[in-house]
Amino acid sequence: MTSPLETEVAHYQEWRDQMVAGIESYKSWLDAHGYADIQQSLRIYDLIESLRNDRMTLAFLAEFSRGKTELINAMFFSDFKQRLLPSNVGRTTMCPTEIFYDAAEEPYMRLLPIETRRRQESVSALKRQPVEWIKIRLNVDSREEMTQSMQNLVEVKTVSIEEAKSLGLWDDSNPMITTMVIKDGDRVEIPSWRHAMISYPHPLLKSGLVVLDTPGLNALGTEPELTLSMIPNAHAVLFLLAMDTGVTKSDLEVWQKYVQPAATRRIAVLNKIDLMWDGLKPEDEIAGDVERQLASTSMLLTLPRTHVLAISAQKALLARIRGDDTLLARSGIHQLEQLLASEIIPAKQEIMRAAVRREIGSMADASRSAVASQLAATRTELKELAALSGKNRSMAQAMVTRLEADHKNYQATVQTFRATYNTVMNRGAALLKQLDEDALEQILNKDREFIRGAWTTAGLWKNMQLLFQHFTGVSNKIRNFANQIKGLVDLTYTRFHEKFGFARLTPPALNMEKHTLTMTMLQETAKQFCHDPINVMTEKHFLVAKFYNSLVAEARQIFEMTRMDAEAWLKSALGPLNRQIKDHEQVLAKRLENFKKIRDNLSSVEERIKHREKLQVTLQQQSYVLARIKANLDGEDIVEAPPATQREAAPVA
Repeated sequence: MTSPLETEVAHYQEWRDQMVAGIESYKSWLDAHGYADIQQSLRIYDLIESLRNDRMTLAFLAEFSRGKTELINAMFFSDFKQRLLPSNVGRTTMCPTEIFYDAAEEPYMRLLPIETRRRQESVSALKRQPVEWIKIRLNVDSREEMTQSMQNLVEVKTVSIEEAKSLGLWDDSNPMITTMVIKDGDRVEIPSWRHAMISYPHPLLKSGLVVLDTPGLNALGTEPELTLSMIPNAHAVLFLLAMDTGVTKSDLEVWQKYVQPAATRRIAVLNKIDLMWDGLKPEDEIAGDVERQLASTSMLLTLPRTHVLAISAQKALLARIRGDDTLLARSGIHQLEQLLASEIIPAKQEIMRAAVRREIGSMADASRSAVASQLAATRTELKELAALSGKNRSMAQAMVTRLEADHKNYQATVQTFRATYNTVMNRGAALLKQLDEDALEQILNKDREFIRGAWTTAGLWKNMQLLFQHFTGVSNKIRNFANQIKGLVDLTYTRFHEKFGFARLTPPALNMEKHTLTMTMLQETAKQFCHDPINVMTEKHFLVAKFYNSLVAEARQIFEMTRMDAEAWLKSALGPLNRQIKDHEQVLAKRLENFKKIRDNLSSVEERIKHREKLQVTLQQQSYVLARIKANLDGEDIVEAPPATQREAAPVA
């Protein structure tokens, strides 16, 4: 039986495929009609690849023994007819685990040794170094082999306390927060792996869904990358609690420290509702107890009541394995999947649609305007040719004289525009240079020697403040510059519209809110870490170093994305007008050349009229194709086709 989540994800994949097809149609149109340039082609190629490789991440967070792994088994792996991921009493998930589908390879598991924590590289950087991972091939046709392979996820090793310290997994000042198990007094048990990646051929995973299973508080505290990047970038966070205990002190700490500040879409799931199924109580009394627990959780976590659900992951898995629809309905998993399907998927779809509009919406509008301008010019020329039919040579000469004057006037206006355009682009390039790699390195190097020598929270905060202040300053300059350019661009568009009949395009404003918000969240995370009394009183030099490197990696990415978006906006703001100017120049030059030929040979007027009529039909067809493409990109109804006689007309060479 297909779940609501599977149905909605399948619809999303279908929509995404249609979007890719629409963009490819537009690219083919640009290539076929000579409108494509290298920069546009690269932007379109990148957009198509990002859509094809798009993934949607569901992160499962909780303290130990809340049933995260069992819920993942119930939601995604019940077709296996047994538990795929190890799930048992006590601690099971020992390292962050990503589950996805990699079409390029056979199913596999990759394990990153815990010893890599001694190095400076982040998990993201190490993902690009396959040699650092232990790779295990998965035989999905054998339950026994799969079960044996998955046991690798819970492997631990016993090491000395000194070695645990060197890996940042032990703190003398507060051994309890490490949640490591003491063995023989001076030895501790630690995870064998730092991170795990599993490629598995499940339909939902094939559609681009990624599942992130995290250990409890220990991993969240010792792997800054989880809290700085993986969790904030997840499209939804499912936070699991136990129905019988509700929100415990440690649950609330994880929620307030790692989930609430970072995750944009949060769902609280109270697991083990089957513990409430007391045969000595009537059903309505049990339902009342459950509702009170849900309402209390909603209040403590400041979540809407609709985003707090009660389930039994174990009973859901059992029901799906046995095909028991009654038990499945009672487990409550359908409500969770319905919530994800109705809220998370549509939100993700709108994000992707907005990205497509932002990337090529203005390009598609400019293409339509270019075709519309050519169509208008062709119609004007047809009227002029009709007026010349049967007239003398002096009339043709008068037309040539007028066109020469128009061409000269146009070129003078264009020269003024070119000077303004070059000034704007040079100013923009100088401003964006403040966000490039060299500028970032210069900021980071100012206090790098100091922080390397101390690795204190005070040093980290001082160093990061320089970076945050620089980003804020440059962002404000770019925003002010963009507002000035927007006014100049609007004025230029209006001038060309009034003087030469150009389509009145309205370039989009530069939107930097996403990057500013991301940097603000990064700053708040750094502030919380650096001002945490535990971190201040007992300096964790290893953790400070790891946290600093993770902060820098995230900041570097924000700088790069901000620079790329601002650069793309700068080019797109004047790009469509630039294209229209070139097209209009070609139209004027061609018309002037044609009328000179007509002046010298009046008998060619009728032939020219027929040629222009065919071109008019071709341009009408192009306009229809572009309207269909734009409607597809915007998710609107497809426009009606032009009359069949026009569509079937032969294209003009």
